[in-house]
Amino acid sequence: MFLKRWTVRGRRPGRAGLMAGAVLLLGLGLAAGLWFLQTRSYIETGDLPELERRGKLRVLLPDLSDASFLPRQGRPIDYEKELIREFCRQRGLRPVWVTVASADALIPALEAGRGDLIAANLTVTGSRKERIAFTVPVNHVREQLVTRADDKKLRRPADLKGRRITLRRSSSFWETMEALQGRVPGLVLEPAPESMNTLDILERVAEGEFDLTVADSNVVEAVLGYRDGLKVAFDISGERPVAWGLRKNAPRLRQALNAFLNERRLTLRPERLYLDDLDGIRKRKVLRVLTLNDPAHYFLWRGHVMGFEYDLVKRFADSQGLQLEIIVPPEPAQLLPWLKAGRGDLVAASMTITDERKREGYAFSRPYNFVTETVVARTGDNRIEELADLSHKDIVVNRHSSYRRTLEAVRKSGIRLNILYAPPEFDTRRLIDAVAEGKYDYTVADSHILETELAWRTDVKPVLALSEPRGHGWVVRQESKKLLRAIDEYIKRTYRGLFYNVVYRKYFSSARKIEKQQAFRLPQTRRISPYDDMIRKYAGKYGFDWRLVAAQIYQESRFDPRARSHAGARGLMQLMPRTARELGFDKLEDPEVSIHAGVKYLSRLRERFDAELPVKDRLWFALAAYNAGYGHVSDARRLARGKGWSSDRWFDNVERAMRLLSYPKYYTRARHGYVRGREPVKYVREIRLHFNTYVQAGL
Repeated sequence: MFLKRWTVRGRRPGRAGLMAGAVLLLGLGLAAGLWFLQTRSYIETGDLPELERRGKLRVLLPDLSDASFLPRQGRPIDYEKELIREFCRQRGLRPVWVTVASADALIPALEAGRGDLIAANLTVTGSRKERIAFTVPVNHVREQLVTRADDKKLRRPADLKGRRITLRRSSSFWETMEALQGRVPGLVLEPAPESMNTLDILERVAEGEFDLTVADSNVVEAVLGYRDGLKVAFDISGERPVAWGLRKNAPRLRQALNAFLNERRLTLRPERLYLDDLDGIRKRKVLRVLTLNDPAHYFLWRGHVMGFEYDLVKRFADSQGLQLEIIVPPEPAQLLPWLKAGRGDLVAASMTITDERKREGYAFSRPYNFVTETVVARTGDNRIEELADLSHKDIVVNRHSSYRRTLEAVRKSGIRLNILYAPPEFDTRRLIDAVAEGKYDYTVADSHILETELAWRTDVKPVLALSEPRGHGWVVRQESKKLLRAIDEYIKRTYRGLFYNVVYRKYFSSARKIEKQQAFRLPQTRRISPYDDMIRKYAGKYGFDWRLVAAQIYQESRFDPRARSHAGARGLMQLMPRTARELGFDKLEDPEVSIHAGVKYLSRLRERFDAELPVKDRLWFALAAYNAGYGHVSDARRLARGKGWSSDRWFDNVERAMRLLSYPKYYTRARHGYVRGREPVKYVREIRLHFNTYVQAGL
């Protein structure tokens, strides 16, 4: 297998995913379907001195366009890239990421001199060693046979007689199963498309489309954390090393990489539990942070890891020279028990500082944020101005939330409000949705949760604070005194400083509406925008109706080339700079550059969806992926299938599932985690509306 995950800690396996290979084959001379995002590629087959003269290390990776898998436990998705960046800093090199369309193109690209290193964690096999060299092991995995959960027949290899196993030919599993095939008559090996990743193959096994498959133990463990309907029948192999690949004629590069990896102690198998203080963490060089997957803490947006807590704790880890490992327990209530058990080093999850938690053996940092419990109403509701106005009003909260105790205290003070209890699966954000939709009149939310909602919506508002501001702190074990001192020093330096204020506004400032508050108006001239000629040019180049691209640009930026989103997306088509660089573009403030880059990216996303899909739905899927990320759209399609809705139709089908992925019941079981599902739904509908208006006007 090409891309590996790290061993997952804890009772319940993590839900990290595996980067997928793309389905885009542009044919740059390699029959395996190789393509490069770098616009100025070159051939280089030398060793480390030649690379140092160029000042670059070109790293071959599977296509990153859907590398947006959110780890609930284990290393962040960019962990290997961080390691390579550190190696490059030590050697004075600049890392250049070169992506290929499918896993079987990696080794040919390396041999052809279009890259210097494969960092997709190849399993070390005899056939691969005949072609390329490997570093010391980066990890160890077992190959496991995976079947459906209700399959009672498989207990040993002999039971495979007459069964079909679907695998990619380029995977290490194919060699393993070919050897087994000779001992098991009737065993059939079925080649999977090289563009199909392991997670998708596992998904099709769960749905009954494929009979069996083989996957690495860490990948299986990750998938079982969010996907029901699968189980491991038995191990096919013992532990096998995975490593980085390089050309055989690069012994000096191999020596330097081995020295670096050995120094990082990556060849040692990690223990499951650590109770050490900062000195031990520095020896491990990894800071394990327990947090939550939601918009206030840690989430994915257009394939980029974001979150208020994530940004702050990432900066702290960098300041200590540590790699960051994010761990998300299955339930929020497990954050502190997991910390006490040694499954993490600190909790960064908006924990209110309380004496009760201190008595339980936890130590809090100095506060880094203050919040209040706030009554939430619909925007047009002006009935609540003071506490007495709550008398005889219905306020809905979760029965087990702290808000219930606050409201009961208000009621004891003589104000006869009516406390309603929501279904257990309704979290605070879902209750805010319910208030906006008119199902309830009022609810209560912490101010920072409400602020994340107000940053993108205008249908609710805060009307009354129920509590004094209460401090949030990071939590460590009481024995971790050195770690606590380092955290306190960091917060003292950072709190209300430039970095902190930028991050706070990024997530909690309601002034940062992505959509400008102005009505859509039909152009009075025969032109839609000042950029119509450019839009026609690039829409035609990539096979789009130019009026649809114009509608998308209006939705993204209102035709403002200087527009910049809260997350850093720029230009007319609001691309993230990193995405633009991977496409070979910079200077996104230039209208032509932004249009070309955005349309190319939209085309790339469209190609990721099956060509057999209805033409319009394929386009709606691409637009939804442009807004939310390809991975979240894939999750919505899987959820739609499970609900009995069409996974090939966007409107009234997949868009319904996309909305559900905002709720814990669904996003905790989704590969890519939380997504604000209303945004892509509204985004696609608005673009369709604008497009139809342009068409009807004869533009």
